Amino acid sequence: MINSSLKQLSTALAAKQVSSVELTQAYLDRIDALNPHINAYITLDPAKSLAQAQAADAKIAAGEAQPLTGIPLAQKDIFCANGWRTTCGSKMLETFIAPYDAHVISQFDAVGAVNLGKTNMDEFAMGSSNETSYFGGVKNPWDTTRVPGGSSGGSAAAVAARLCAAATGTDTGGSIRQPASLCGFTGLKPTYGLVSRFGMIAFASSLDQAGPMAKSAEDCAMMLNVMAGFDSRDSTSVQREKEDYTRGLAAMQADKPLQGLRIGLPKEYFADGLNAEVAKVIETAIAQYQALGAQIVEISLPNNNLSIPVYYVLAPAEASSNLSRYDGVRYGHRAADYTDLLDMYMKSRAEGFGAEVKRRILIGTYVLSAGYYDAYYLKAQQIRRLIAQDFTEAFKHCDVIMGPAAPSTAFKVGEKTNDPVAMYLEDLYTIAVNLAGLPGMSIPAGFVHTTEGKALPVGLQIIGNYFDEARMLNVGHAYQQVTDWHTRMPEGI
Repeated sequence: MINSSLKQLSTALAAKQVSSVELTQAYLDRIDALNPHINAYITLDPAKSLAQAQAADAKIAAGEAQPLTGIPLAQKDIFCANGWRTTCGSKMLETFIAPYDAHVISQFDAVGAVNLGKTNMDEFAMGSSNETSYFGGVKNPWDTTRVPGGSSGGSAAAVAARLCAAATGTDTGGSIRQPASLCGFTGLKPTYGLVSRFGMIAFASSLDQAGPMAKSAEDCAMMLNVMAGFDSRDSTSVQREKEDYTRGLAAMQADKPLQGLRIGLPKEYFADGLNAEVAKVIETAIAQYQALGAQIVEISLPNNNLSIPVYYVLAPAEASSNLSRYDGVRYGHRAADYTDLLDMYMKSRAEGFGAEVKRRILIGTYVLSAGYYDAYYLKAQQIRRLIAQDFTEAFKHCDVIMGPAAPSTAFKVGEKTNDPVAMYLEDLYTIAVNLAGLPGMSIPAGFVHTTEGKALPVGLQIIGNYFDEARMLNVGHAYQQVTDWHTRMPEGI
């Protein structure tokens, strides 16, 4: 049951082969057994989860079930959930109980999905390894001496270890796609504005986007059907007609179901910086797409190499503004011992924030300062426009863009914690997508084997044009119909 797809679980629940309470309890038992070692969850409340499961069973019995009714999901601890502790992986919010639901949470509640708990994450979503969390690092289920990626590392480990049926994540510079690659599942970052950011604790508001993390493209499509939609409470939410992202995902009939699909391969994605073994896996996956009828087109994204420096000007600038609200006055951590108001501010923020968050606040404050705004922040915004224009030009010649989701497989715990630049380079292939506001996804494409004999997953990144998620999901689904990488589970899990 734990390796079943969301559609299979939904069918089993509808047929009364299993109840939501039984399914939820099975996942809670797995969490109880495995979470102490993997550290995927920060907060659990079995009573709340089982109460939701009972309500879901009542909906099913009354014939009011929807596809995700009764299915246990994990929620990244960046989403406010009414009555749940919501920490964002930080000491600053260690005791904060959310008084309302984020839009994403309320959407899943409305269809009767079960919230299993809040998953671990890099502090305020700042990190690529889930090692900056105040609640301790998350371990990769494929090799617990390695990281799961970040910042959505808790959700990633929970999906990979089958500690939930699927999970939510957020992606500011690759935080869904990079952990999806490192943990061997499917993760989708939607077009900016497709999923409301209301109630999602802000890191960089012009880049943050919520998305699904699940075993397959079909599972992600089912989740996106619930998550996507206009929300008047989010000024960046796009008002457009609701889509069914599962359309066109039926079993393939033709020998070449992707006949006519043009896949763009950016030459910049296959240059220096890409691990040779990872490159081989990606090339094999591309060859499989050719066998399915797709045509390969070489394209160029000439400003891709500027995406990391641009991101690490813009994202910290927005973070320094968004995190200024945590001052020890209204909510969040307050220092116990201080002499005056300024001392309280300083001590509360010094105690409440971790090293990576402080680093980004300092960088952001610097680039926004009067003497450096034009030289850094304004210039970065201009280059951001050029990066977006590169994609616009590329999509004149192709339908989707493919390449690696991450430059390497999961690295060892502690390997890059003292080298922030090396850590930032983990998002080499994902950041430009966020800067342009495009949708991107990572699907499992194979494994690289370590000298210790461990199999480490590799993800293939698929990038689509604006609001082209349905096509991307169909392209991912077609590949998953003829491969089984997305069904593999870590040994011993």
